[in-house]
Amino acid sequence: MKKNLSIVRMMLAAIVFSTCAPSLKAQSGVVVNVGADLVSGYVWRGVYQIGSGASVQPSLGLAYKGFSIGAWGSTSLREGFKELDLSAGYSVGGFSVGVTDYWWAGQGAPFYSDYLNTHLFEGTLGYHFGKKFPLHVSWSTMFAGNLDKVDGERKFSTYIELGYDFRIKGVDLTCAVGVAPWDAPAWLTPRWGDKGFQVSNISLKASKTIRITDSYSLPVFVQAVASPATDDASLVFGISF
Repeated sequence: MKKNLSIVRMMLAAIVFSTCAPSLKAQSGVVVNVGADLVSGYVWRGVYQIGSGASVQPSLGLAYKGFSIGAWGSTSLREGFKELDLSAGYSVGGFSVGVTDYWWAGQGAPFYSDYLNTHLFEGTLGYHFGKKFPLHVSWSTMFAGNLDKVDGERKFSTYIELGYDFRIKGVDLTCAVGVAPWDAPAWLTPRWGDKGFQVSNISLKASKTIRITDSYSLPVFVQAVASPATDDASLVFGISF
């Protein structure tokens, strides 16, 4: 009962917040983006994040002339799983490049004092072919952090994803396929990450905005995910604010 009440309170607070400050644009040209998702489960790159469950995932970002910095987090409503990721990037045309600092060690783990053992650093290159041919591809490789090492050897855990956007009867859809081209212990974890090439993510995401009142609409999404690499599948529901 307490868990259900906490979910309702989070939803009500997020609705009030989203109506007040969805996105701010300063006169200087700096764009401030504030948002959050409430999800039934946390699945990343096809892999269900054990211990997460229903989660709140807020984001805060600044953008200026193609440059961007941001923070993204995930906190389980059941308590225990907590993640905070910091990122910086640049985009021009369809190209994008970025660096992300991942911290998903959880509540009680050090954030500052043991940086290399609790953080992972990843570089990403991406390209979007545009609205006429909405195909997008990204290549992400871990390059620092001890969680990417096995017996002292860095594995450069990598994730490659190909996605395509389309629309059917007012519903926005994205299908994607993601693979680990070689061993990826950093994000597939040692349980599955030492098997070379693997398909970790086959997904279809459907997004739709539901009209609540004349002045307010609520974006929702459902994502079906299959992960041959982990022999698992998930169906995730989410609300965006």
